[in-house]
Amino acid sequence: MKTRIGIIICGLENNRQYVTDAYIQAVKSAGGLPLVLPLVKSKPTILEYVTLCDGFLFCGGGDITPLLFGESPSFGIGNTDITLDLFQIRLMKTVLSSQKPVLAICRGMQILNVACNGTIYQDLNETTFDTMNHMQASLSRKDISHKVVFEPKSKLHQLLGNFAYTNSYHHQAIHHLGKDLVVSAFTGDGIIEGIEMPSRTFVVGVQWHPESMLESAPNMKQLFHALIYYSK
Repeated sequence: MKTRIGIIICGLENNRQYVTDAYIQAVKSAGGLPLVLPLVKSKPTILEYVTLCDGFLFCGGGDITPLLFGESPSFGIGNTDITLDLFQIRLMKTVLSSQKPVLAICRGMQILNVACNGTIYQDLNETTFDTMNHMQASLSRKDISHKVVFEPKSKLHQLLGNFAYTNSYHHQAIHHLGKDLVVSAFTGDGIIEGIEMPSRTFVVGVQWHPESMLESAPNMKQLFHALIYYSK
């Protein structure tokens, strides 16, 4: 049987749960069996998810409810859904306890950080230093926006080399790093673009959207191949 990768829903809209097709196709093209995991409020079902799947892909999406990382909402915060937030954080904590592999993309990386008791900037205007525009206006999500540099000896360095040019679709970013996490990638303005958990075989978060770059930057496939390799 193919390696089963649980893809956690991206969001809720008009009484529907959805996952963007690019995530499903990225897992399929890397040789995995994509399984979409809908939001549930049942702890036993979450445990069944973790038992069923070999690895997990946490996707991008909207903003996280600030109260869940100990803050009141600022004027820069976007739309939130605390029910979705709680589900994803609970699932992330359960997956981490199981020691199964994780690839967390954009919001998914921020969920990983919050699940480990870290915090995020609710908006990049809150930083005490100057940042570039991390919300590109390109018509295509496969277009590149900025350079990301990888820390030596990190998983991202092993997979992608010294640096990569990536797309960028976020107005929030990691602030205080969560427990047991390390920074593995950043942009020239100091924004954290990648995090990892060295105590696990493969727990990697990236702030950009590699699933949208598989044609324009084929090396991004390495992230999905690695998720499946470590999930076997």
